[in-house]
Amino acid sequence: MPKKFFQRYMPKREALRDNKALRVFGSLLHDPNLWCLNRRSASGAFAVGLFMAFVPLPSQMIMAAGLAILFGVNLPLSVALVWISNPITMPVLFYLAYKLGAWMMNTPPYPFHFELSWHYLVEQMGHIGPPFFLGCMTSGLVLAVIGYFAVRGIWRYSVVRSWQKRKLRIPKKLKEVLPKQNKPS
Repeated sequence: MPKKFFQRYMPKREALRDNKALRVFGSLLHDPNLWCLNRRSASGAFAVGLFMAFVPLPSQMIMAAGLAILFGVNLPLSVALVWISNPITMPVLFYLAYKLGAWMMNTPPYPFHFELSWHYLVEQMGHIGPPFFLGCMTSGLVLAVIGYFAVRGIWRYSVVRSWQKRKLRIPKKLKEVLPKQNKPS
């Protein structure tokens, strides 16, 4: 079940190979282990993708692809999971990460007001930067660990359940086959 589900929604191999940003990796993208989908590669891809979703830098997909290549996990799944932090969800996720970091550093949250200028951005990063980065790294690590073990557990549960269903089917088939063999002709 998990394998078919993931394969339905993963980006295709050709689409990722033809991506201009991923051409940096060259022939490393031809490793078949990056494209196979099993319990180990899927759980590792979840860890990489969820961690990179909370890295507050542009080019998260390229960094996720690099980590997927480094750890030998499923590349399409790693890259796709980065999109958890998309332009719609990013403000909420990063605000919660900032609040977590401020709580961890025991600092009161800095009052928010927005101004579109370079000076404002540099000034704000001096105030909110440390708790924001701490919250992002903590959120990324925690969700990576949770995602890793959740996928491994769900995959294992699915395999065990399919084995149990198979065991129930085998005796029924044996009952159908055995009486036919014992009938005199």
